[in-house]
Amino acid sequence: MDMDVLRRRLSCEEINDMPLFHYEGPVQVIRTLEDWKNALPDLRSADLLGFDTETRPSFRKGRRNFPALIQLATANAVYLVQLAFLPFGPHVVEVLANPDQVKAGVGIRDDMRDLARLHDFEPAGLVDLGGVARAHKLPSQGLRTLAANFFGWRISKGSQCSNWSLMELTPRQIAYAATDAWIGRLIFLRMCEMGLIPSCRSVCEDVPCNDALAAGSAV
Repeated sequence: MDMDVLRRRLSCEEINDMPLFHYEGPVQVIRTLEDWKNALPDLRSADLLGFDTETRPSFRKGRRNFPALIQLATANAVYLVQLAFLPFGPHVVEVLANPDQVKAGVGIRDDMRDLARLHDFEPAGLVDLGGVARAHKLPSQGLRTLAANFFGWRISKGSQCSNWSLMELTPRQIAYAATDAWIGRLIFLRMCEMGLIPSCRSVCEDVPCNDALAAGSAV
């Protein structure tokens, strides 16, 4: 991919004309410690995790709710941790504080600060995809615009302001949340392939980006 193409600012109309992408692979909703323990072998063995959080929107000025959902994407599945049922604590911190494991997402440091309000910890292995884009003077720095620029896909934002504290997440919420974590992982891999994150090239060599695309589809 030509860097000149990535440096072109896409209009909203251009992005809206792109095919809609969504993740179609396995998703596991985690509500109990037993669920988390079952997910740990896959999470621990991953060199790279796509990461995101969702927060119940607040309609009061100056009020910010705590994160309600953590999304973690491996090469095999996406795990959605419902914090209303499995409170954030040392079990998840084990993964997020591991310096030998890359966690990639947009605005990831802000997400980690919000999580630290729930349980104090020191995150490690973070790669802010927006920060990488800024370092290379790319106009696209949000998840939606990065997906459009790097893959020619449109990512739905329709469920962004929904109630993430629900006991039963809707199929639409699950698809939305899983896609955000998965696309973050794909963008990281594509950036590695292009040499935008040279220190992480070994991760990309282990998981070629074209192979990683198989769990999603654009329609």
